Amino acid sequence: MSDQHQQIKQKYGLVRGLGLLEATALNMTNMVGFGPFITIPFIIAAMGGPQCMLGWLAGTILSICDGMVWSELATAMPGSGGSYLFLKESFKRSRVAGLLPFLFIWQFMVSGPLEVGSAYIGFAQYTGYFFPSWAPWQSRLLVLGLGLLTITLLYRQIHAIGKLMILLWAGMLLTVGSIIVSGLIHMAHFGPGPALDFPPGAFHFSTGFALGLGRAMLIAMFDFLGYYSVCYVGGEVRNPEHTMPRAIFYSVIAVALIYSVMNFCLISVVPWREAMQSKLIVSEYMQSLYGGWAGSTITILVLWTAFSSSVPLLLGYSRIPYAAAIDGHFFKPFARLHAKQFPYFSLLVMGILSTVAGLINLEWVITAMLTGRILVQFIAQIFAVHYLRKYRTDIERPFKAWLYPLPNAIALLGWSYIFLTSGWVFILFGLLTLAAGVVAFWLWRRSAGLPAFSIAN
Repeated sequence: MSDQHQQIKQKYGLVRGLGLLEATALNMTNMVGFGPFITIPFIIAAMGGPQCMLGWLAGTILSICDGMVWSELATAMPGSGGSYLFLKESFKRSRVAGLLPFLFIWQFMVSGPLEVGSAYIGFAQYTGYFFPSWAPWQSRLLVLGLGLLTITLLYRQIHAIGKLMILLWAGMLLTVGSIIVSGLIHMAHFGPGPALDFPPGAFHFSTGFALGLGRAMLIAMFDFLGYYSVCYVGGEVRNPEHTMPRAIFYSVIAVALIYSVMNFCLISVVPWREAMQSKLIVSEYMQSLYGGWAGSTITILVLWTAFSSSVPLLLGYSRIPYAAAIDGHFFKPFARLHAKQFPYFSLLVMGILSTVAGLINLEWVITAMLTGRILVQFIAQIFAVHYLRKYRTDIERPFKAWLYPLPNAIALLGWSYIFLTSGWVFILFGLLTLAAGVVAFWLWRRSAGLPAFSIAN
């Protein structure tokens, strides 16, 4: 193992307490979360029929290819911080060595809380099944309580959190398992029914089809987000060179199967024209099959799963400002460690911001979060792999992407397609986020009396 690789692996002073089971549980719990229970109506509406399954297929391909990007970077740099660490170390000897990590933290302080907050929004929305007459202020009060509870659960050492991840994972598997088994039993007796009721011209390629597929891919990738969660806590993973790639690929394949089968089961019971208008699709699905008791039971499980997704999200995201602060690229208080060795200050700040994000409209949160992140994180990382291979031969790469550069090219095309079909408002949002970050970086460097672009030592 190279000296550079060993230094990164040992630097952050955290406990390596997560094995393959815990890492996979963390990824899958994060990925499934509340996403499909809320967004399946969106993805059906995006393509106007059962052909929305193409969105899940495209999302699976993109996640696998992008997962190779994450795996190559994470195993080369197995520390905490995820994309921040990858961009900082990969471009360390270039003139953008300081800019790219700064831009990631800049956008992350917005997009990270939006993603965690979306889980709180989903929880509050499904609570409406039991309390349909709730006023908006009551839902907001519920979001505040969820944010406080998540922070409280994570305010402890990583060993206890690893056990918590497995418990939450079990709840998630029970939820999706009950949905899938119920649907398969129904189809065994009555067939797929409306699941194969394609509208005229469903697969006719047109501008509308291309835009719809782009929107469906955006929603699918929002639901797939989290296949890389273990990379953010790489400094707390045992045997990271083997654990992280396996956790990424196992979670992508498993969740892709879950999403596609679950989507097909839902629209085999609830006609897609009705499903695309539903806000409580899973509750209505089970109620249609077995009655009110089943609707109530599955709603409880969805609430469990929705809340479960916020825990691994905030866990991983609280480590990013911590890693940046250790390196002197962010405010010093974020580098504070609790006596039990977890970054408590970063956890508190990110937890509070996430709670505030939970008070915003869901569809805006989903699109803004993803488009604001694509340019600075996902696309930049694809170029980081190329730069690492060509210029950073001093860093060992235990995992190398298969069929390189094909997976990277597919990931680049996929992310670009999603960004360009997201709508001009969100394209502008992503570009303005990037431009504002560049200006903020220049002002920060100037105030410190440093050149904006210089090669790091």
